[in-house]
Amino acid sequence: MAHSGESMPRVLHALRTKGMAEVDAVAHAAGLTEDQAGGVLHELGDRGWARYRDGNRAKGWMLLGEGRAEAERLATAEMEASGQRSAVFDLYEAFKVLDPELKQACTDFQIRGDQTLNDHTDPDYDAAVIARLAEINRRVQPIMASLTDALGRFGHYGPRLNFALTQVVGGDINWFTKPSLDSYHEVWFELHEDLLVTLGIDRASELTVDSADA
Repeated sequence: MAHSGESMPRVLHALRTKGMAEVDAVAHAAGLTEDQAGGVLHELGDRGWARYRDGNRAKGWMLLGEGRAEAERLATAEMEASGQRSAVFDLYEAFKVLDPELKQACTDFQIRGDQTLNDHTDPDYDAAVIARLAEINRRVQPIMASLTDALGRFGHYGPRLNFALTQVVGGDINWFTKPSLDSYHEVWFELHEDLLVTLGIDRASELTVDSADA
């Protein structure tokens, strides 16, 4: 069982990468029990580092300015202490090659080529897009394994991606993109954010660099 001193960085990092999440999702990402995660979240709330948003369309815990800054400071310190920055950056570059393919597959699963919403009544069309997802997953899993070797806390992403894919292949297509599930798209987005936070790269800067290289 993690002690409170170990739990705080895990919860901070989980919230930083997720953006907003309920206690159970934070606990899962941080490798803690819900009681442990809940205790840390309330402590963060008492410090003014996080708050619970109870909106009509979105609910969950989210970091505030000081909490976000502390999460990023801890991620940077961990990266530098590991001596694995160069290796992680190279793996991030390999991940970026697959990122537009995943985004396009998600778009194609939701919208047909003529900009018509996919009503999923064409099994051949859906099967073709799911096959693309499976191929992307086949190519990303070695990257996940190497990331885990470099920094152990990346170890949960590979299994989560595999699980989401298994659900989709098994017929539950909600696991492809649905935001309220630990769907393939949601895990992928979280992984991308984790890489950016770990390497200290701003998402807007990443987009600027990518546009310049195009």
